[in-house]
Amino acid sequence: MGLKQDIEFIKDRFEEEENKKNKKTKKFRYPFGKKVGSAQKKKNYITLFRINENGSGVIKKVRIDEQTFIEEGIPRLAAAGYVINIKKNPWIILPSWSVEPFSAMDNYKKSLKDGTNTVGFKLLMNKMKLEAVNPKKQLGSMFKWILGLGLVGILLYAFISGGGA
Repeated sequence: MGLKQDIEFIKDRFEEEENKKNKKTKKFRYPFGKKVGSAQKKKNYITLFRINENGSGVIKKVRIDEQTFIEEGIPRLAAAGYVINIKKNPWIILPSWSVEPFSAMDNYKKSLKDGTNTVGFKLLMNKMKLEAVNPKKQLGSMFKWILGLGLVGILLYAFISGGGA
């Protein structure tokens, strides 16, 4: 690929990213009765999102007692590392096949170790955007030459004709 094709490809990618940002997204609304209020937070209630084996999910409120809660008759862990705050509401994401809930910090560390983290890509894209080579605008420089030649022509006419006096 040539430099022009590379630049066009990068421009297309940036336009796609900007279009994704400009689209309006629907606001998340809690299912009726599933949001944990401030009084319930003080009593150690959280919103539980349980993911079943078939991919469906169930949202409900549960109470944490001594860093555990009971779901389907099985005690599950509920330490502080498993709680995710979404819009100031405590959540735990629980796969039904595991005793241990989803941990954002463990997943982040795993992505760093596997090399699937997006932090480096964001820095690289910003660097590429700042250093993108912009093709020179031909019309702008041509306009300056025409304007300059016009002014020189007016000055020559004024000298030749005697200044109009």
